[in-house]
Amino acid sequence: MGPAETVVMSSFLHQCGDVAVIDGGLATELERYGADLNDPLWSAKCLLTSPHLIRTVHLDYLEAGADIIITASYQATIQGFENKGYSLEESENLLRKSVEIACEARELYYRRCHEASTGHTSDNRVLKQRQILVAASVGSYGAYLADGSEYSGDYGDAMDLGFLKNFHRRRVKVLADSGPDLIAFETVPNKLEAQAFAQLLEEEEINIPAWLSFNSKDGVHVVSGDALPECVAVAESSNKIVAVGINCTPPRFIRDLILSIKKVTSKPILIYPNSGESYDADRKEWVQNTGVSDEDFVSYVNKWCEAGASLVGGCCRTTPNTIRAIYRTLSRRSVAPS
Repeated sequence: MGPAETVVMSSFLHQCGDVAVIDGGLATELERYGADLNDPLWSAKCLLTSPHLIRTVHLDYLEAGADIIITASYQATIQGFENKGYSLEESENLLRKSVEIACEARELYYRRCHEASTGHTSDNRVLKQRQILVAASVGSYGAYLADGSEYSGDYGDAMDLGFLKNFHRRRVKVLADSGPDLIAFETVPNKLEAQAFAQLLEEEEINIPAWLSFNSKDGVHVVSGDALPECVAVAESSNKIVAVGINCTPPRFIRDLILSIKKVTSKPILIYPNSGESYDADRKEWVQNTGVSDEDFVSYVNKWCEAGASLVGGCCRTTPNTIRAIYRTLSRRSVAPS
């Protein structure tokens, strides 16, 4: 890691008590508030239709104890917006808006903390003044395709590094220049795309830190079948990438994945699994009753931290209740005798 990026992440983690809390699922919560996400843009659709709901969900996660909130730009691509008839300028403004909404939620949260006399309220909201990071989400090329290929990593034999870099280049630059604290490359399904992201950070001289997060469906490889250690090595060799880990993966696989990652990197390890539910890409819906409860999810947290995780949160189908339970578990852990 570069010296500046290293200091930012290590001092942040120290302030968090050595383990930071990442937020949880966005789409599920937006739907709970009444948003219709049946669209190739998925949760990014709300940047167009209901930005106030995105801000509300960010705020819910901050009040559940999250130290990092991730913007609603996972499926927000310039190409995706242009397919909907938006101009390049309008598309770039929507990317900027995703960061602005998260920053607004953080400012609103800080105001609520200032007005509160105690760190917790009677309704279990966490109102605690602390450093909060806004992470600008960059989903994979497969997320833009909206055909489930971010869960397979199969982009076809003709795919190459140059194509992926050009696909992501302008979007990464616009997001980085919009004022986030870091960039979150999420649900990266193969080594090639990880290399594209790492090279883009250098080529575009991106001056904020990034994390790289892969997904796995067998607890050994990333979803494309690429070896996880080879993928993690891409992050390890980049000065711009300050943390590496796993998201959108069933909880039962996480501990072994952390141990595998730890063998090839000294960087902080982040994990934000999904609830364990299965996603039906053809029907574009989650298969009911295939996940674990919040209690079961949170029962893993201490094991993950003992294995080496430094940033812990949730992905698809996790909620503010999940994050609140993680926050409480970590709070108990930090005051427990060593």
